[in-house]
Amino acid sequence: MEKVIKLETHEEAQALLGLRDETIKAIEKEFKVRIILRGEHLKISGTTNNIKKASGLIEYMLTAIRSGQAQIGRADLFSLIANFNKGKAPVSKGSQESNVTRSFSGKPIGPKTKGQREYVEAIKKYDIVFGIGPAGTGKTYLAMACAVETLKKQEVCRIILTRPAIEAGESLGFLPGDMYEKISPYLRPLYDALYDMMDAERIEKYLETGIIEVAPLAYMRGRTLNDAFIILDEAQNATREQMKMFLTRLGFDSKAVITGDITQSDLPDGKPIGLLQVQDILKDITDIKFIYFTGFDVVRHALVQSIIEAYDKATRSK
Repeated sequence: MEKVIKLETHEEAQALLGLRDETIKAIEKEFKVRIILRGEHLKISGTTNNIKKASGLIEYMLTAIRSGQAQIGRADLFSLIANFNKGKAPVSKGSQESNVTRSFSGKPIGPKTKGQREYVEAIKKYDIVFGIGPAGTGKTYLAMACAVETLKKQEVCRIILTRPAIEAGESLGFLPGDMYEKISPYLRPLYDALYDMMDAERIEKYLETGIIEVAPLAYMRGRTLNDAFIILDEAQNATREQMKMFLTRLGFDSKAVITGDITQSDLPDGKPIGLLQVQDILKDITDIKFIYFTGFDVVRHALVQSIIEAYDKATRSK
């Protein structure tokens, strides 16, 4: 069987094929199809099911290219391949409305899966949102993108980024430097996402003036956080008491996003996981939204989806 897709321009063909045809070669390999470019026509041959998956991906990519995205990155490509292989078409990139903000380099940042889109929409609508799911689903990164965009639009006056630093335990006092230097390694993922979206000079200025604050969860105690976008990352490492303490810090005109993976808690055995308990405690409050990510929302290497699914299967079989 064969399917033909018509291309509009030579530049479009180049963007689709990739450097040294690497993109098309990857699609051929993963979907077990043959793809040949003849003039303005792209011919796909193989089994009916494989052609359907491959052509669906190619048409999705063409929509992205025609809407202004110059190329599909390697990480995005393999994430897309994994989704189309499982029959899970991601969010269409045909509309620029799905983009949250742009990275410092100008690359659009937005949801790439159905779960991520629900997450971003929930953050826009609700004042408290929980993003719960495995690594690589964009929980922290998209929350950070929403925070940066909210600050740019002057809808909040500051961004507060926090996470528990329990991994340090009692050994924290033996580490060199002051408290911020000691806890800095545990806050590094938050800094990494931040530097992806803003220039270093502006970030340093915002950190100095308090417009952006990055601090361990313990520093939130006793505060009332008004006009702020607050992100609690790695919330699976927060106890029940810490979770209550954090949630009751929310002030007027503020938003809070809590992210975590309940399968990867570093709390000592027997210590209740605050993120696990809060789902039952707050389930009847309609103005709080819980978003649950799955392996289909992973946007890292395609193998990460398979690893997550394998662990989930092993957990269910116990």
